[in-house]
Amino acid sequence: MSVENTHFGPEAIACAMRSADSIFFIGIGGISMAALAELSVAKGLRVGGSDRHTSALTDRLQKKGVCVFEGHRKDRVADYDAVVYTVAIGEDNPEYLEAKRLKKPLFSRADYLGYLMTEFERRIGISGMHGKTTCTAMCADILLAAADPTVMCGAQLASLDGSPCRIGKARSHFLFEACEYMDSFLDFNPSLAVILNIGLDHVDYFHSMEQIRASFLRFAERTASASDGCVLYNADDAETVKALEPFGGKKIGFSVDGNATLCARNVVQDGGRISFDFCREGSVLTRLELQSTGRHNVYNALAAASAAYLCGISTDAIQKGLAAFRGAGRRMERKGTLPCGAVVYDDYGHHPDEIKATLAGAREMGFSRVLCAYQPHTYSRTAGLLEEFSRAFSDADRVYLADVYAAREENVYGVTSEDLAARIGEKAAYCGSLERLSEALLHDARNGDLVIVMGAGDIYKTFSLLGLSSRGED
Repeated sequence: MSVENTHFGPEAIACAMRSADSIFFIGIGGISMAALAELSVAKGLRVGGSDRHTSALTDRLQKKGVCVFEGHRKDRVADYDAVVYTVAIGEDNPEYLEAKRLKKPLFSRADYLGYLMTEFERRIGISGMHGKTTCTAMCADILLAAADPTVMCGAQLASLDGSPCRIGKARSHFLFEACEYMDSFLDFNPSLAVILNIGLDHVDYFHSMEQIRASFLRFAERTASASDGCVLYNADDAETVKALEPFGGKKIGFSVDGNATLCARNVVQDGGRISFDFCREGSVLTRLELQSTGRHNVYNALAAASAAYLCGISTDAIQKGLAAFRGAGRRMERKGTLPCGAVVYDDYGHHPDEIKATLAGAREMGFSRVLCAYQPHTYSRTAGLLEEFSRAFSDADRVYLADVYAAREENVYGVTSEDLAARIGEKAAYCGSLERLSEALLHDARNGDLVIVMGAGDIYKTFSLLGLSSRGED
């Protein structure tokens, strides 16, 4: 069972950290935790942490002076003044239990992040069930064209030299990805809260759309603590509009070809490029262009541009930033070419809406066929959205399914990838192991094909099996 978030808040954490010179991170190898560790180093703290395995992220932290331990042992936390943990750990984690026994200040990742961001004037939180990493990455490139932002993203970014974070010297702009799982984003303190979309996901925690809408409303209400607090929301998303009906604060909508305050109009999708007029109240501010595909990325780019615009960033910088955007790690990231000539991409999609949007964009890229290798993520999501998953692959010519990645769960739902393959139909093949999946791809793929390896578990291991580097081509 996952450990719950703490909810001490910025003032209590600031008080607890006043005499602290060091801090330890349980689960330091996660993207968000690694970013928090790096930000803590920048604050002058001595930082250590542990994870089950080391990685490129932990190697980067070690070069910055962070002491990284492989595996979890209780004797490590005694030497640190405070401890931060990710809710992905179990309640039996020895370091977590020892920190409690020693009565160390103990904060969840979200609570600690909420404390750190209060030092910044503008705090831009990108939320939504889908697209928040890509939108955060787009907004980061825009801010980099005009300011000295601090950025915390849920993926490694090419514009940040492969890091998920950037520590700015200024205290003007703090851009962060606001994750809704276990209501983590309710510990954040945005001055501008961006809501991209709302839908059913994380069914191990959220049990109804009513619960989800209530959580996003509470996230919107977090802007009340800022003197210039505002919510930027997708006016085309019915669930988002419904969630914000009771909201009494300032809110501004964005829309594609609609009548919101900020709009994308005259959208053109040409192969691997998107362009549109960025408009405010019907007047064109500028023409924006970026190298991406899919209508979902029109929304991501529009939201990023709108957030930057509301923070006073010039349209020239918005234009320059989006033109420079080259994607985020594991978001339609080109990995290489198979011996047969098929081009391989990597994507993190693990929800039916994400899969459908990504494959629709892939279909527009001009390849002969789209082959999708997919690893379902968690039994609860697969079982709870099985029918939606069965319809999500309509734009793929062939679907290859690996076994479900269990993550934190046991299969109490009785669902398997074979069940999903049967629901999808004749174009789906159940492969089971990643080895058999890779063999099927190498056998079936041909020149002119686009191969998308998709999922949020360990399906990235497929690339080495296909003879490709996990780091990609670029």
